[in-house]
Amino acid sequence: MISVITEQDEIQMQKIETALENFEFKAFYQPQYDSVTGRLVSAEALARWIKPDGTIIPPNKFIPIAEKTNLILKIDWYILNEVCKFLKKRRDEKNRCVPIAVNFSRKHINESNFKKRLCKIVDSYNLPREFIEVELTESAIMRDSEAIIKIVSEIRNEGFNVAIDDFGSGLSSLSLVKDISANVLKIDRSLLSGNCENEKERIVLESIFTFAHRLKLTTIAEGVETREQLGFLRTCDCRLIQGFLFAKPMSEKEFGEACSQRVINEYKEDILITQAPASTTNLLIEAVFTKFPLVIMSNITRNSYYMITYENFSATSCPSTGAFDDLIKYGADSMHPEDRELFKTIFSADNLMTAYKNGEKSVKIITRQLGNDGVYRNVEITNIFVKNPSVDDVLVITLCQNIE
Repeated sequence: MISVITEQDEIQMQKIETALENFEFKAFYQPQYDSVTGRLVSAEALARWIKPDGTIIPPNKFIPIAEKTNLILKIDWYILNEVCKFLKKRRDEKNRCVPIAVNFSRKHINESNFKKRLCKIVDSYNLPREFIEVELTESAIMRDSEAIIKIVSEIRNEGFNVAIDDFGSGLSSLSLVKDISANVLKIDRSLLSGNCENEKERIVLESIFTFAHRLKLTTIAEGVETREQLGFLRTCDCRLIQGFLFAKPMSEKEFGEACSQRVINEYKEDILITQAPASTTNLLIEAVFTKFPLVIMSNITRNSYYMITYENFSATSCPSTGAFDDLIKYGADSMHPEDRELFKTIFSADNLMTAYKNGEKSVKIITRQLGNDGVYRNVEITNIFVKNPSVDDVLVITLCQNIE
């Protein structure tokens, strides 16, 4: 779609150019707080145009016009520099710093040197790159998905955090979250109508936070304005909160003071009381994965399995899903030659079925497994029989851990 530039637009664009040259644009900061502790842990930088007479022109009065041309690129880079100056000043003064998100327009995908310029600016201020979060709107990513997926991968590899902004604003696609290597998901304020009392709305939000948690994405809820919204979001295990309930966008000076304060006053609820089953279940899953980095669910009756995670485990060559008999073959091949027959015998489908019929609750062995690094390590493998009331299938959860 071609944007038509009117004469009025050209006049306004010239005013914006002049304002940039006169340093009338300022970065305002909206804090982001940990939903559990109330600690200020990060922020989003927002462009504000402040005229010499003190008049503040909000973004909706100049961003749409700037988006029609490449003028938006100048604004984005300008704000990045303002943020870097702020962070450098605080570091030089030994004051506390937090990561800050900077918005970037989709037009940056046409900049061949975007990654190089981003790195150069941040490095020129001698800042750790994780202090800068590149924020891209969901709509921009959906419109130019292939190009932006490539750019996001590149800048993530350079050490920057990347956020998908406005998720749920109308164009959401699960494939977007699956394919892009962003590590922060910002939930659009449109999903927080009222006090989250609508059942369908609650179900949608709960589902978003569940899959985001499984994908290890940091979640941020935007536009939080009521205690009721906060209470519900905490039950969903939403990681960060941004909105007028806690703080409006503020000047550099005010934000610096907020960083020093760190914690919101009167934020004293006991997390064990306020957290609901949805979030405590996630905590339980995290605890399980901490001790057992390889977790497998198998259906012995139907000769199938599904590997939930194999992160940080010694051997990761096995497919994540398939036939249970093949799983045992893969496992046996990775064992020490002296342990292979024991492994195949103990964990064969026939032996597990017999153990289940005999009333055994679990089957466990310790064996030696060859890791990806070519080193054999002791591994404890425990098969626990579980029951689903809906079926008579014999189900097994396998918990594996390296033993030092």
